[in-house]
Amino acid sequence: MNSYTFANDVNAQRTLAYASDEVLVEITKAGEKLAFVELWRRHSAKIFKTVFRVTRNREDAEDALQDAFLKAFVHLKGFDGRSKFSTWLTRIAINSALMILRRKRSYPETSMDITAQGEAHQCREFEDHSVDIEAHCVRTERARHLKRAICRLRPALREVVEIQQLHDVSVKEVAEITGLSLAATKSRMMRAKAALRRKLH
Repeated sequence: MNSYTFANDVNAQRTLAYASDEVLVEITKAGEKLAFVELWRRHSAKIFKTVFRVTRNREDAEDALQDAFLKAFVHLKGFDGRSKFSTWLTRIAINSALMILRRKRSYPETSMDITAQGEAHQCREFEDHSVDIEAHCVRTERARHLKRAICRLRPALREVVEIQQLHDVSVKEVAEITGLSLAATKSRMMRAKAALRRKLH
């Protein structure tokens, strides 16, 4: 029997439970899906906590978790082992969580007040003459340029900027969410800010 074949082995799951991530990755690449189930069992709880800290919403975190493991499974043959599997998976998961948040920002949910008769009540917006329209347009345009510039950053730099922007958290908190060291996070933030200044000017 091929050493990578566990389908008919009653001790398969027990055997896999003692294997390292590296061995499980290789067994999965060889076609044994039980090995990937073990990777899920081993890492899903920690990954969920990570994406929940990004999304701050359980449903979005669950979607990001599912999406991350699906992407990891589909692209596993491209994983070259230069980093730990858990690090690679965490990067995928954070990116999945950020993609969900980007979509929600692009298509925000709108709520409508419902009348007693069950009909949608249309809210009327009245012009506020106290608002400086020109200044508002300038701010909106600047925000649009900044968003576009952030999207053009390298993924590693974009990730830390987006997390800090989304939740207005400290660099230390960004480091905790991403699993990076504080020094590495500060370095990425500095490089990101320098790149944004160049792009915006």
